[in-house]
Amino acid sequence: MNYPVSQDIINKAVKELHISDLEKATIREVVAIADKVEAQTGLEFVRMEMGVPGLPPSQVGVEAEIEALRRGVASIYPPIDGIPALKTATSRFIKAFIDLDIAPEGCVPVVGSMEGSFCSFIVASQCRSGKDTILFIDPGFPVQKQQAHVLGIKYETFDVYDFRGDRLKDKLESYLKRGNIACIIYSNPNNPAWICLKDEELRTIGELATKYDTIVFEDLAYFAMDFRKDLSRPFEPPFQASVGKYTDNYALLISGSKAFSYAGQRIAVVAISDALRKREFEGLTAKYGGGTFGSVFIHRVLYAASTGVSHSAQYALAAMFKAAADGEYNFLGEVAEYARRARKIKDIFLKHGFEIVYDTDLGEPIGDGFYFTIRYPGMTGGQLIKSLIPYGVTAISLSTTGSNQEGLRACVSFIKDNQYALLDERLAHFAEQYKNKK
Repeated sequence: MNYPVSQDIINKAVKELHISDLEKATIREVVAIADKVEAQTGLEFVRMEMGVPGLPPSQVGVEAEIEALRRGVASIYPPIDGIPALKTATSRFIKAFIDLDIAPEGCVPVVGSMEGSFCSFIVASQCRSGKDTILFIDPGFPVQKQQAHVLGIKYETFDVYDFRGDRLKDKLESYLKRGNIACIIYSNPNNPAWICLKDEELRTIGELATKYDTIVFEDLAYFAMDFRKDLSRPFEPPFQASVGKYTDNYALLISGSKAFSYAGQRIAVVAISDALRKREFEGLTAKYGGGTFGSVFIHRVLYAASTGVSHSAQYALAAMFKAAADGEYNFLGEVAEYARRARKIKDIFLKHGFEIVYDTDLGEPIGDGFYFTIRYPGMTGGQLIKSLIPYGVTAISLSTTGSNQEGLRACVSFIKDNQYALLDERLAHFAEQYKNKK
């Protein structure tokens, strides 16, 4: 294959897809561009744009779901608030790996964390008059802002890059003291940067959330996947860090997609703290005639959105949570493969003159995991994505994640064994063309 691929071919694909600016292209749009160019040229793309699990699904879940289907659950509507087995298993799983106490009543299955955040945003924005804005601690998952846009909910955002540690308090409080922030959301480990907020930072978020009566949604899509420490032992420290240690105003979003490679079944849980679940809000009373945060979330909003979650998938997640908490299933041992891939891929990028954008956690080198961030000296994120596609390499611009940094988010999940050498070869060609343009 001769590199780079003709720019005319790429421009044609971009035009046919009606994409006006590659720097602002969504994940799915980048996928579509790669599909078109791949089909036309036969070029095998090294795909790092989409965060899709690249490992087999948990057999614990598969077997439990098959057994549930054999018992005939497919013909029966599931309880809207979740089957008892899943609610109990979730509560115990959270105790085992986070060391938090959340009653089974607050553990509610949702159609992936996407539905979890969608419903959470709705309820939080309706709780109190004047508190009508979401605050994103970025960078973050781009589609959550799209959800806010679809719902017509206002949002604010800041890039945490320059506000780690002691600097976080003043920055966060500058938003909360305005009085309009209904909720805060962030992911930990972070998509896309793979930074992990430390306990002192979570304490800051929690204490300010209490002070300003703001709800925190902690997105744990990559649950306990900070492989710099062993978080795999149930009921033993160290635990997954959580804001739940420092405030009662929180809910956790725990997904089966990445930690258990169960993305296709669209199953996750929103775990609402006991205090928040039981709390009544004047805005909810005015809109629905009564109800607590938990009851409105379940019986008003979730009911309207999906009328419950796949019955058999709930049995799968219940089995996975139970086996993990029992110490019979080391789910983190399986997904540690992503860290191994990330180390190899980062080394290839660094070898050819690239740099890691979000490179440390308060002085500690960033961990290896599902994502990492890259930049190339002298290029904006938009220029870089446009320059890599002709070499059959895809990622997404950091600008789409709320980051103020120039660069790209790369995902390691789809990398195949033969593609390390392929990536090395292509980046060598790229560097040869661009090294004199720095």
